[in-house]
Parts: sequence; C-alpha cells; structure tokens
Amino acid sequence: MESKSLREPIVCVLGHVDHGKTTLLDAIRGTNVAGAEEGGITQRIGATEIPKTIIEKFSKDVLGTVSVSIPGLLFIDTPGHVAFANMRGRGGALADIALLVVDINEGFMPQTVESINILKKFKTPFIVVANKIDRIPMFVNCPGKSFRDCFKMQREEWVVEFEKRLYNLVSKLYEFGFSSERYDRIKDFKKNLVIVPASAKESVGLQDIIVMLTGLAQRFLESEISLKVSDQGVGTVLEVKREDSMGLTVDTILYQGKLRKGDVVALNTKSGPSTTRVKGLYVAVGRGGKSLQEKKEINAAAAIRILLANKIDVIPGTPIYSVRSGDDIDEIFNEIQKATQPDIDISENGIIVKADSLGSLEAISYELSLENIKVRQADIGDISKRDIISAETLNDPTERLIVGFNVEVLPEAKDTLASSDVDVITDRIIYNLVEKTKEWIESKRRALLEEKKREIPIPSKIMIMPEYIFRTTKPVIVGLKVISGRLKVGDRLIKSDGRFGGTIKSLRDGDVSKQFFDAPGEVAAAIEGVTLNRQISPGEFLYVDIPESAVQSIRNSDMGPEIMETLDEIIRIKRKENIFWGTGV
Repeated sequence: MESKSLREPIVCVLGHVDHGKTTLLDAIRGTNVAGAEEGGITQRIGATEIPKTIIEKFSKDVLGTVSVSIPGLLFIDTPGHVAFANMRGRGGALADIALLVVDINEGFMPQTVESINILKKFKTPFIVVANKIDRIPMFVNCPGKSFRDCFKMQREEWVVEFEKRLYNLVSKLYEFGFSSERYDRIKDFKKNLVIVPASAKESVGLQDIIVMLTGLAQRFLESEISLKVSDQGVGTVLEVKREDSMGLTVDTILYQGKLRKGDVVALNTKSGPSTTRVKGLYVAVGRGGKSLQEKKEINAAAAIRILLANKIDVIPGTPIYSVRSGDDIDEIFNEIQKATQPDIDISENGIIVKADSLGSLEAISYELSLENIKVRQADIGDISKRDIISAETLNDPTERLIVGFNVEVLPEAKDTLASSDVDVITDRIIYNLVEKTKEWIESKRRALLEEKKREIPIPSKIMIMPEYIFRTTKPVIVGLKVISGRLKVGDRLIKSDGRFGGTIKSLRDGDVSKQFFDAPGEVAAAIEGVTLNRQISPGEFLYVDIPESAVQSIRNSDMGPEIMETLDEIIRIKRKENIFWGTGV
C-alpha cells in the first residue's frame, strides 16, 4: 500500500490530569532533530504533524530498518477525553489511534478510568505511555534517548523499583480486560496492549512512542482505520472563533479528501444544518506554527483554519462537508444531523445535563450512566431560565438538579434559581462533576429519608433488657435494646402475638432526653399503658405498630434491609387476624 494513497492517521492524547499529557505533546513538538531540514516536525493549527522522514529515522534508531507505509502522524494538540469525544467522523471518533498517558508512580486515577471507558466505547486502538520514569528514585538522566538505550544506563536499584511500578500498571490494565506488556518484550503485538515507558519532561522514549504508534496504525490499516484519500472534503470543527481581523473562522481537522478556497461547505449550526462558502484557507507556518499562510487547496489529513463567508452559529464538534456539483444536499444534511445527534441514553426520569459541546455532553452523560445516574434532558449551551423551570416541575426532589460542564448560569436564570428548589452543579473536570453529582443525590436521598422517618412510624424491633428494670408500672421504665429501625416518642408498641405492648412516653440516652433513637443501640424508655410482668415481660421482643396505610410508602422509601425485614415480621403478625393486611385489598 503506497503512502501517497493514504492520509496521516490522527492521534489523540488522553489520561488523568497532571500525568503529563500536555508535557508529552510539547516534548513531541520539540523532538525535531532535523528542525531546519525539509520534512521536519511541523506545528499546525491545533495539531502537530510528524512526517514519514522523521518516523523512518526513529524506526531505524529503535527497531532497525522498518517499512513505513503511512505519510506521517497528525497529533491533536488538545489533550483529554472530552476533546477526543468532541472530534467525530463517520460512525464514531475522529481519532484513529490514541495515547493513554499514565504516571507510572501514581498508577490509575479517576480520569485514567474515564479515558479507558471512552476508548472502549469508541473502539479506538491505543498504546499506553508509562510516563514520569524520571521520578523513580535513583534515575540516571539520559535526555533525548530512546527508552531502550536509557534503560541500559540505569542502576539495579532503579530497575527493581521500575519493574514493581510497571507490574502494578500491567495488573491494573488486566482488570480492565487488557493483556499488556512493555513494548520491547512483546512477541505478538496482536494479542498485547503496548506499554512504552517514558519521561516527557526529559524527552526519553519519544522515539519509541512514535514508532509504536506507527506500527499500531499500520496494523489496523486494512480493517480498523480508513486512511485512503478520497475527493470530497470531510472534516470536524474543533473550535469556532470570531476574530475582528478576519471574521468567523473554524479550526478544523480535515480527515478526508480536499478542500479549496471558494468551495461550498455544509456544517451544523444552532438552528440546524446550513451551507456557506470558504472565503479563505490557512495553515500554520514558521517556528512554532505561530504564523498563518493562506492556501488555495489543502489535502487531508490536515489541521487548518477556515474563514467562512457568513456569520453563522457553528456548533463545535460538527462535521464539515465540501458540497460538490451534483451532491445531494439533503443527504449531506442528514449525515450532519446524524453525526451531531448526541449518543446519550435519555430516560423519562433523571437530571438535566448541559455542556459546552457535543463531545462534552456525551462524555459527561456517559460517565453519569456508569454511576447509574439517569439523564432526562441533555443540551449544549449555558444554563437558562427555561432549564430551571423544567427541573422545578419534576415530582422527585432527587431529580431537581442541573449539571453543567464548562458552562455558565445565564443572568436571566439566576433570579429564577434563587427562588426555586432546583440546585445547579458546574465544573470543568468531569471526574469532579460526577463526584459532586453523586454526593448531591446521596445527600438529598438521606435528607428525604430522614424527613419521611420523622413523618411516619418506622418498622422497629426492640427487646426489654432484663438487667435494666427501673420501674414496673405507671409508667414502666426499662432499658431497651433497639435492634432495627427508629424508636420515637409516641410510638405504639405491639407484641409478637399482635396484642398491645404500650406507648413510648419518653426516651433517654444517658443524661440526654431524645425524641427518637436509631438502631442499633441501647436506650432507657418510659412505656405507658402496660404493667411489666403482666402485659409485657423482660427479654420480650416488641415491635412498633405500623398503620396499614403506611406499608406501601415504607416499601417505596428503601429504608434498608433491616427495616424491610422488620416490616415483613410485622406484616406476618398482623396477618394472623387479617390475611390481606398490607396488600392494599
């Protein structure tokens, strides 16, 4: 397969915050040993291009002579799984392959798990970079070298510690269903996930990473990745900008075909699919890619800036298609709508999710679903007054929540929010947002359960403790062992045969008077309406009497297995006289 018939595979970098994603991208950009030569590593708009000539040099250094059939690699410069999800092509993620960066010293962290989940979801091939090997004690620095060469320079003490950390990483990956190994120990690359140890800070192992990514891309060329160049220009909008000097521009990854100045393009806006004309095409040039150069025509794969002729509300993450003579515009619009339709399981009940882009919306909704948190509504954009009103109408208080990722609460919504019982949680890190949402729901459920426990009798089981008898009548004062539930002042008690067992007049825990006492524990109680050793006896089990009307409400409240078990015991006692008690008949 000739390289000229292929485009560059698109690479995305994922991993936990502070594990070195950005440092790694910076190091890759600075790895150009032939910086002044033709065909060196090039900074693009939102991407870094590593050409075939550099890959071949690295391949020779790391593995000896290797055949390279791809024209290069295109790294997306915005790291993270939200950016990954926001980039989409036909039928899935735009990124062909990915790097999962893991700090070898910290191991798996929450965003590592999030990244693996999203890679699995999109079925994206990836390799693992075990970063920060320079942080392992007694590291002998070897800047710019391959891992294999650097490894030969290390002391035995470092090697022992390194192997321990690597084993921990291999074990953790196995828990997620991956058989993995250090790249230079793998005999069958089809059966093992590649781990490349590296130090982004010291530029160690970068050659190894590039070579392993190339091998991964070439291994999936024929089946998993479509790299053949076609004529129609197709891309994904990464970012929308309104610049005074230029007008409306969209930073785009062109992953298929060609795009020319003057082409009509179709893409999605807040009011639906629309067409406009390409007024200008720009690529980054010069050291660091800080200058822009206008082009008449650009071939995939490329990171470009497109100047649009019309000011339209383009949605980040939307596909962009060149519209050729004879193309069915309705079919293209349908393709765009399908691609920008959120892949989210919407439920009849649940919370509201807002996010800044399609990928963000999908990523946060997906992570919430893994925690069994249902989503009723999911939209792109800031939190509006309409969102507050929508959440306020929900019957379940645990659903009156709006979760916002990288968005603001609009001024018009703030007054409405202040006078409502709706809560808003916002954050710019998915893990934090999911954790805050879980805590909010659990806290709300606890509060509602506490409120319900105060309103209705709770199925409770108690025992009169023979060693704590203080008075036998008017009222009986004894020590009680509260086995399950919650005992409250005013509770009516029944015996195991269904007969009256007295009423709780007061409760005392040490020197403190209590209105209620939760199981398990021991409490002193005054019981009126009975006499000890006549109606009730020491060592006897008693139950809090439950009205039949409360049975269904208690079952729906999910008060815990002990309380539910006690409720079943009370129902069995009641059914000795009425076999339909508690059935609602």
